[in-house]
Amino acid sequence: MIKYALPLVLLAATPAFAAADLAEGAPAPDAAATPESDAIVVTAARAPIDRDRIASSITVLDKAAIDRNQDIGVSELLLRTPGISLSRNGGYGTNTSLRIRGAEADQTVVVIDGVKLNDPSSPGGGYNFANLLTADATRIEVLRGPQSILWGSQAIGGVVNIVTPLAERALEGSVDLETGSRETVSGRAALGGRTGPLAWRVGAQAFTTDGISAIAPTANGGGREKDGYTNQTVQGRAVLDLASNVSADVRGYYSHGRTEIDSTTADTRDYSLNREFVGYAGLNVDLFDGKLHNRFGYGYTDTDRDNYSPTRARQLTFDAAGRNERLEYQGNLTLGQRLNAVFGVENERSRFRSVSPPAALTARVPDPARGRAEITGVYGQLNAEIVTGLTLTGGIRHDDHSRFGGRTLFAGGGAWVLPTGTVLRASYAEGFKAPTLYQLSSEFGNQALAPEEAKGWEAGGEQRFMDGALAFGATYFERRTINQIIYNSCAANSALPLCFQPGSTTRRAGYYQNVARAFAQGIEATAQAQVGSRLLIDGNYSWTEAEDRSAGANFGRWLPRRPRHAANASATYTLPGGPSLGVAARWSGHTFDNAANSVRLDDYTLVDVRAELPLSDAVRLFARVENVFDEQYQTAFRYGTLGRSVYAGLRGRF
Repeated sequence: MIKYALPLVLLAATPAFAAADLAEGAPAPDAAATPESDAIVVTAARAPIDRDRIASSITVLDKAAIDRNQDIGVSELLLRTPGISLSRNGGYGTNTSLRIRGAEADQTVVVIDGVKLNDPSSPGGGYNFANLLTADATRIEVLRGPQSILWGSQAIGGVVNIVTPLAERALEGSVDLETGSRETVSGRAALGGRTGPLAWRVGAQAFTTDGISAIAPTANGGGREKDGYTNQTVQGRAVLDLASNVSADVRGYYSHGRTEIDSTTADTRDYSLNREFVGYAGLNVDLFDGKLHNRFGYGYTDTDRDNYSPTRARQLTFDAAGRNERLEYQGNLTLGQRLNAVFGVENERSRFRSVSPPAALTARVPDPARGRAEITGVYGQLNAEIVTGLTLTGGIRHDDHSRFGGRTLFAGGGAWVLPTGTVLRASYAEGFKAPTLYQLSSEFGNQALAPEEAKGWEAGGEQRFMDGALAFGATYFERRTINQIIYNSCAANSALPLCFQPGSTTRRAGYYQNVARAFAQGIEATAQAQVGSRLLIDGNYSWTEAEDRSAGANFGRWLPRRPRHAANASATYTLPGGPSLGVAARWSGHTFDNAANSVRLDDYTLVDVRAELPLSDAVRLFARVENVFDEQYQTAFRYGTLGRSVYAGLRGRF
C-alpha cells in the first residue's frame, strides 16, 4: 500500500502549491460525507460533488423522501427509482435480488458509509438486500451504469450508496414505532451528539413479522404455513477532531436476521440465520489549507450464513462465512475554482469457507471448501469545468488480481448545464468483475475462470422550469458484457472433465464456466412537479431490453426476471397545518423466470396510499396501505408475495 500511496500524495502535492491562490477547499474524500449545502450533491462519486457535474445518471433520495415513502426496506425504496428491478423468494427476509439496468444482481456494489458490502461466500459474491432495512439511513444514492473506475470489481450495473447521519447539535435523537398486518412490529431509535471535537450517533432497529408462506399457495397445494422473519440492526458513526487538520473516524454496522424458509415445492420447518458486520476506522489529514484532503482507512466486512432443518438428525444443512479486509488511501485535490481530482489506492483481501453437512450423524462432515484472493487497485479521476457550465470527467483504473493479473479500465464523460435550465449528460465506462471465491474454489468451482467484462455508454438530458419546480428528463443507455459466468448442470452419465471434482474421479452436480454474453439497452424517463406549496408529483418510466447474446438456443431471449417495461408514479398533497396524503403506483411488465423463456411471470400493478398527521413540530403519526387492491403476482416463479398490508406508527425527531 505504501509504495502506491506515497507517490500519489507527493504527485498531488506539487500542483497544489501552484493553484493555492485560486483553489477553494476540496470536499472531503468520503462516500459517507454529509455536506452542509442546499445544493444536491453526490457522495457515491467518492467525494461530494454537485449532481449537475456528474456525467452518469444518478438518483438521490434524501431523508424527506425516505420518510415520505414510509418503506421498511431499502429494496422497496430503490424499486421506486428508474432502471431498478427486483425479485424476492417470498416475504420479508427471503433472498432479495436487485438489478440495475438489467445487469446481474451480483454486479451491483452496495456501500454503507463508504464501506463496500459483498459476501465472498455467496455464489455470485453479490449483496442480498433481504436484511437491509432503512434503519437510520439519511441518504440513499443510486449511480447507474458501470462504475468500476472508482469502485472496482463488481460495479458493472451500478452503485448503491447508503449514508447514515452524524449529529449536528449537542444532543439529538429520533424514534420510529410501527405495527401492522401479519403481526408486524418495527421499532427504531437513534441518539447522537456533538461536543467540542467529538461528533457521534448510534442507531438501532428491531423488526419482526409472522410473514407469509415463502412458497406461494396453489390449487394443488403449495405453501400454507407462514414463514416469519426477525431482524436486529445496530449502526453508528463517530468523528474526533485531533487537530485543526486531522480527524479520526470510526463506523460500524451489525445486522442479525432469522428467516423461515421453504423448499422449492412445499412448506418446511427450515430456517436461515444471517449475520453481517461492517467496521471501518480511518484517519483524515488536510494539507495546504484544505486544498488536499487525504483519507487513510481500514474496512472489514464479515458475513455468516447458516441454514437449519429441525427435522434432520444433523440440523445444520449449510454453513458459509465470507470475510473482506480492505486497506485504502484516497485523496481529493482542488486545483482551481472548478477543477478537482479524486485518486487513490486500495488493497482488498477476501476469504471464504462453506460446507453442506450430511443429514446422518454417522456420516462424516466433509472438509469445507475454502478460498482466498487479493486485489490491489490504483485509480484516478479528474473533473474539470472547462467553460462555464461544462464539466468534463476522465478516469483510469488499474487492478492487479492475485489470480488474474492486471486489468486497466477507462471512463470519460461530460455534463453541460445551460442557461436555459437544461442539463445534458453523456458518458462511457468500462467495468469488470473477477470470479468469486465460490465460483473458483467451491465444490462447483473452476480455477480456469476469467473475469467478466463490460463496456457501456449513455446519453441524456434534463430540463428544468420555474427554478426547478417542474423538471423532466430522459437517458438512453447501452451495455455489452462478455465472459459472464454461469452455472452448468452435469448429466448423471456425463464424461466432461469439468463434471468431476478436480484431480479426482468423483462426480459433481455441475460447474461454473465463462460462456455467457449479454446486451442491454434502454431508456429511462423521469418527471417531477411541485405545484405550489401543497402538491408534489413525480414519476418515472424504464424500458430495459436485456438479452442473452450467448451462442446457442437462448440467443436473443430475455434475461430472466427483468421486466422490459416498468413505471412508477406518486403524488403527495400537504393540507394546511401539515397533514399530508399520498398515493404511489408501480406497474411492472411481464418477465420470464428462466433462460429459455418458457416460464412467464405476468405483469402487475401495485397501488399504495399513505398519510401523515403532525402532532407537533417533533412528532408525527403516519399510516399506509400497501397493495391496496390485493394484487396477486410473483417476482420469482413459485414464490409468494405480500398481499394487502396495513401499517401505522409514530415518528419523532428531537
